[in-house]
This record gives sequence, C-alpha cells and structure tokens, in this order.
Amino acid sequence: MTAPKATVVALMWEARAVRDRGAELLEWARAQELPVQPLRRESFKAGRDRVLVITWWHAVDAAAPLPELPEPAGDLITRPVHRWRFESVSVDPA
Repeated sequence: MTAPKATVVALMWEARAVRDRGAELLEWARAQELPVQPLRRESFKAGRDRVLVITWWHAVDAAAPLPELPEPAGDLITRPVHRWRFESVSVDPA
C-alpha cells in the first residue's frame, strides 16, 4: 500500500496592534516558538500597525491539525487575530 501524498498547507496569522505598538507586536510574533518547525516561516509588517505571519507545512490532509501562533495579550492588539488556511494547488516558476 502506498503512503498518501502530502500537500503543502499555508497558515496565515494576522493581527493589528494597538496604535504605535506594531514593532512590539512584530517582535512578540517572531519570538513565538512552535513545537515543530514549519517548512518555511515568514513575518511581514504593514501600515496601521498590522503584522502577518505565514507558515508553510507538509500535511497528509489539508485539514490536518497544525501548530499555530497563539493569540497575543489583549492589551497588545485591537481585535482578535485573523487566521486563514490555504492548500497549495500549484507552484509557478519564477
């Protein structure tokens, strides 16, 4: 019997910091360790003190549970974290 083919899943985590605390939120997000290393992890910043972290994972099933960044302390963010999950469908050449 052959093993199921793994797929790549990208988890996106996005939060908006309290005004003028975007650098602190970015530092907090980058310091969070996951119990397992993803294939790739990338952090972004944007206007209005927003921070985005994308992690890429191999998963047997696109719905498989994967480690995610936690919710920051409530006094650091203006709203709950937004989370999205995407399944890779193709890789286009650069």
